[in-house]
Amino acid sequence: MRTIIADDHAIMREGLKQLLSTVDDLIVSGEAADAEAVHRLLNENSADLLILDLGMPGVSGFQFIAHLRTVWPALRVLVLTANVEPRSVRAAFSAGASGYLTKSGDPSELVAAIDAIRKGNLYVAEEVRFAVDHGPNEIPEPIAAIVSPVALTRRERQILAMIPHGATNRDIASRLGISPLTARKHRENLMRKLDLHNGAELTAYAVRLGLPAG
Repeated sequence: MRTIIADDHAIMREGLKQLLSTVDDLIVSGEAADAEAVHRLLNENSADLLILDLGMPGVSGFQFIAHLRTVWPALRVLVLTANVEPRSVRAAFSAGASGYLTKSGDPSELVAAIDAIRKGNLYVAEEVRFAVDHGPNEIPEPIAAIVSPVALTRRERQILAMIPHGATNRDIASRLGISPLTARKHRENLMRKLDLHNGAELTAYAVRLGLPAG
């Protein structure tokens, strides 16, 4: 499992590397101290897992996770944060995270979380498990309003994430397996819902949500 560690504290990254060295079949393929470095590493070397600190510079919280999961759908994101707010836990999974750990938790949970994610399951730290209504593998469907102030469908959020990268209707159609006409209709619906009037306004809105232009 090729893994990238993203945290702006060098000591934290070094500690994580030491812990991960005990995990079988796992290689730390890169380290990032900000969002730009995360993008660069993912573009240069594909990864299976990203261990992400939500408080890192250049990271717009849960929108960043949604963006990463749209551009690199096979990537699994394990959140490692000091934030224990229930809303944040739910928002992370709504955005597409596969796991949520707290920095105050036991180091053994990191290994347990990676093992769960490797098997295709979700993992919620014991400390914040109360934040979900069911078990860690029964987290409800994504809540669109957490990712955007306006309730958007899953497809609309996917398209919104592509817009800052200059994706045309044909590009969107090819990526999502839909027709260019359907892609255009989704774009028009986005502008209507968000009360935007042209492509430039739509791009600016997506960037403000934390979906950086490529």
